[in-house]
Amino acid sequence: MKFVDEVKFHIKAGDGGKGCLSFRREKFVPRGGPDGGDGGHGGDVLFEVDSGVNTLLDLRYRAHYKAGNGAPGMGKTRHGKNGDHLVIKVPPGTLVYDDETDELLGDLTETGTQTCLLRGGQGGRGNARFTTSTNRAPRHTQPGIPGEERILRLQLKLLADVGLVGLPNAGKSTLISSVSAARPKIADYPFTTLVPNLGVVRYGDFGSFVMADIPGLIAGASSGQGLGTRFLRHIERTDLFLHLVDLSGMQEGEPCDNFATINAELETYNPALLERPMLVVFTKSDITEVREEIETLRPFFESKGYKTFAISAVTGDGLPELVQATGRELARIRSTEALDSPHWEE
Repeated sequence: MKFVDEVKFHIKAGDGGKGCLSFRREKFVPRGGPDGGDGGHGGDVLFEVDSGVNTLLDLRYRAHYKAGNGAPGMGKTRHGKNGDHLVIKVPPGTLVYDDETDELLGDLTETGTQTCLLRGGQGGRGNARFTTSTNRAPRHTQPGIPGEERILRLQLKLLADVGLVGLPNAGKSTLISSVSAARPKIADYPFTTLVPNLGVVRYGDFGSFVMADIPGLIAGASSGQGLGTRFLRHIERTDLFLHLVDLSGMQEGEPCDNFATINAELETYNPALLERPMLVVFTKSDITEVREEIETLRPFFESKGYKTFAISAVTGDGLPELVQATGRELARIRSTEALDSPHWEE
């Protein structure tokens, strides 16, 4: 399935139906009087968060969306039918912007919820509504009110607990395929991963977390180099980073310098990202030269306060320990957030 994380389209709520101009004409009923009914209300535009939707692909191929219009009122004070609501299903983590003002209209994260972002127009009143003691035969009605309309821009920021960061070919895709059911493309050249990949990782007896493999992090990514800012936004919602460091010599530059480069790009894109907890993961530990260099570099990272792990996604060495430590760290983060919540004191 093609991954689409940004779409733009014109959308309009339904117009209200016009009120009816009508008078009673019944046998043996003199001066029947007005009986025009009200018009129906236009349909609203609702956005529903559906966990079964993973991309905005289905919204890419339509330029216009419109909810149903309200039907006109009818005689015998009959109310016109209300217009059908338009329900648009989006994946969790969708941001809805007004494209003209750049106003954030909704941040849709909770699965199963519906949010009304555009209201349908109210139906016009029929002439029966305007009867007074001095105007017993009003001929005045109201037209329906037009529904709201906007040009919307939808952006998807993936909801994940753990984000994998690192230079291309650091082993991110191999790691997520080893600890979850995700099956990203894996090859020995840069930018093999062109779209984010999500995988559910199980740990302990009943625990689980969602891991995201984010592509395109190189020097200059925050200014658009490589895949750049196109996918950097997907890591903004993660609670924990696993920074993968490759010591096999396949990447240019010193490992410590490469580590600092990626962190600098995260900070440039959003300074708050470096405040998130981060675990350092040395990959490809099945290679003898890599194991030797790990022991050399481990004190450097630990002196800066990072917990370090050595893994081989090929042989499975270190993977159980990394998964369990990641689960424990997430539990610690969430317990801390719960204590800091203002509702805790209540």
